[in-house]
Amino acid sequence: MSADAGAVDRLRREAELATHQLIESWEEINLLYSISEILGRTVKLDDAAATILHEICETVGAGLGAIYVHDDERGGLVPVATLGVEGELPGVGVDDERSIVAQVFRDRHPLIAGEAHAGAKREAAVRRGAMLAVPVLWTTPEGGVPLGVVVLSAPRSRALFTAGDQKLVAAIASQIGTAIQIDTLVKASMAQERLAHEMQMAHDLQMRLLPAPSSLLPDAECAARVEPAQHVGGDFYQLFRLGQGRVGVLIGDVSSHGYQAALIMALTMSAMAIHAQAYADPGDALAALRNSLADELRETEMFLSICYVVVDPAHGTLRYANAGHPHAFVVRVDGTVERLVATDAPLGLGTQAPAVAQVGWSRRDDLLVLFTDGISDARDDAGKVLGEARVLDVVRARRGDLPSRVVDGVFALLEGHMGGGAPADDQAIVVLRS
Repeated sequence: MSADAGAVDRLRREAELATHQLIESWEEINLLYSISEILGRTVKLDDAAATILHEICETVGAGLGAIYVHDDERGGLVPVATLGVEGELPGVGVDDERSIVAQVFRDRHPLIAGEAHAGAKREAAVRRGAMLAVPVLWTTPEGGVPLGVVVLSAPRSRALFTAGDQKLVAAIASQIGTAIQIDTLVKASMAQERLAHEMQMAHDLQMRLLPAPSSLLPDAECAARVEPAQHVGGDFYQLFRLGQGRVGVLIGDVSSHGYQAALIMALTMSAMAIHAQAYADPGDALAALRNSLADELRETEMFLSICYVVVDPAHGTLRYANAGHPHAFVVRVDGTVERLVATDAPLGLGTQAPAVAQVGWSRRDDLLVLFTDGISDARDDAGKVLGEARVLDVVRARRGDLPSRVVDGVFALLEGHMGGGAPADDQAIVVLRS
């Protein structure tokens, strides 16, 4: 009879133990499920960190807790959530040799520290008695990448945290690591989308600064095209109706590309819109432009090759000032090509007043062709340069066509030569017939 009673008592104790273990397991499973639900409902970890930490502390039985996340900009571990901490919890340097938080982050291994275990003063606010610190890792094929640390302290029902507590928090830390990585990727994606949008807006704005070739009608037929190497660039053109049938054509190439070049381009166009109307002589107009841009060119250490041409069909003349621009031509009706040679150094390199040269001009016959070195210097996959001669061959072959057909022919040559690759430099061309 006594043997039966002992067996029953033993079975009762085993049932109670099993029940207790099931309850604990259920609490752990329920916690993991809750954390998963919380992270699934939010994109930003900051929004969920406090709730997650509260759930962990309630289940494990911790009176203090914190979640630290590594901040690249600050170069340390920054708390994103705290529980039971009085005041603001300071960050922890990754290289702090006395810090349990920093040690766990560096070693990528959890640590259960007793009350006697030394720790840094910076984590004293989250430390009372025993401490459990678990690394937050992002698992990759190469291993775990440390992203932060979960810290618990002040165990309520016992002196130390258990291996079971450590295992549970490690499982949650893994979920947090995934959330941090997703949060990082989402932020990077949003930043990339915002940058792409801003770059496209900058490109559209710059293109709108360029005048429509039709603005010279009925004095001249004109076609032009600009293709920046990046979203914005430093190659540009400008067109002016100067009265009595005269037209002004400007092409420029800033010594770089990108945003700084685009800024110089915008300043040049703004200033030249004034100077072209104020000065009939091309040299005087470029001299005034150089003075307007002197400070910007000096501060940015840039220079500007530029050619300004004034076509006067009534008097049969083409007057120009060329400050270091190599690709400026008049193509005659018989196919002869006459170069408008550079008379001066690019703006920003020289100090003397730009000189003026003059050639003859035949209405309806001659073709003015101005382009930048991004066209002639375009390279194919093997690095072979297109060359000025091939560009002029296309122009001569189409010299009787509309200017737009000439521009189309040049860019068809470019695209064929580059094989669809992106240009290494900005490209611009203007073709005009009066």
